[in-house]
Amino acid sequence: MTTIPRECTRVSTPHNDRLLRALRREPVDRTPVWLMRQAGRYLPEYRAVRAKAGSFLAMAKHPELACEVTLQPLRRFPLDAAILFSDILTIPDAMGLGLYFVEGEGPKFERPVRDAAAIAKLGVPDMETELRYVMDAVRTIRRELDGLPSQSRVPLIGFSGSPWTLACYMVEGGGSSNYARIKALALNDPKALHALLAVNTDAVIAYLAAQRAAGAQALQVFDTWGGVLSPAMYREFSLPYLTRIARELPRGEGAQRTPLILFGKGNAPYLEELAGCGCEGLGVDWTVTLEEAARRTAGKVALQGNLDPAMLYGSPDAIRAQVRLALDSYAAGHGGSREGHVFNLGHGLSPDMDPAHVAALVDEVHAYSAR
Repeated sequence: MTTIPRECTRVSTPHNDRLLRALRREPVDRTPVWLMRQAGRYLPEYRAVRAKAGSFLAMAKHPELACEVTLQPLRRFPLDAAILFSDILTIPDAMGLGLYFVEGEGPKFERPVRDAAAIAKLGVPDMETELRYVMDAVRTIRRELDGLPSQSRVPLIGFSGSPWTLACYMVEGGGSSNYARIKALALNDPKALHALLAVNTDAVIAYLAAQRAAGAQALQVFDTWGGVLSPAMYREFSLPYLTRIARELPRGEGAQRTPLILFGKGNAPYLEELAGCGCEGLGVDWTVTLEEAARRTAGKVALQGNLDPAMLYGSPDAIRAQVRLALDSYAAGHGGSREGHVFNLGHGLSPDMDPAHVAALVDEVHAYSAR
């Protein structure tokens, strides 16, 4: 079993700490904004690096290249955070499942796990051997961020997939339209699925703790496929493991505490339960208004979200109008205050989005929330 680092490496405080203050629900001069998949194929400079690297995985496993693409969006837009360039499937890859990518189809595994015997062979990877390239990328990015001009010196977000979402890929062997294999496993052998989720949870806790020790200043768990579960199955196979992460992941105390954001597509039915599980921030998608989310979470956590990414296909003026609606929605549910809100999309940017539209979004968030 990997030893979880209990003390974070001492790191400098970012000059622009809006994100961290918002996640602590403290006053900010304007709402912080970062975007899921802000480093990606919609940027020509990203595509150039990927072409040079030869593949997504080659880029993700090369710390200097991962650093370069992490910083690219910060050179274009006045974002309030950087997020580590990596993939949510690094953990099962390090467990020996053989991650690879098929153009147009996404990630796949050479050796999926589909029964109790295969699951029993899994173990938590060592974070400074099998996953050292991730920790080296975190250290490299933090070093480069610390050398940027003061206003661009923003916090670095580390991340992981959730135990359930990782399990979906591990059992299905890739993406799925109906999640037939993992839902069948849940019905036919729930003990085996719980064993898989338990080892995934142990690995996620160790992985996030190692990223924190390497220099990450905020952490996010992506429960991308939590929304495919029925309420009863979500409460059995996803929520308890998210709660374990929030309660057991060492994050420090007080102003030095490293905030944890739990993001899930389709998590609106569970906002009250998630808000009480021990995380600092809760990411929501566009299927719930921020007004409702703020009202239902009652100030227990910061909220992150929640513009529909498809809004970026609109004109810059239309995007600005949607940004204002989202900001006003949060304030309406939070007693008129904008504290405790991190602006983001309800999911990630797509490759065909216009960088000029992203610029309009980021600028409007800052301009409108500063009034």
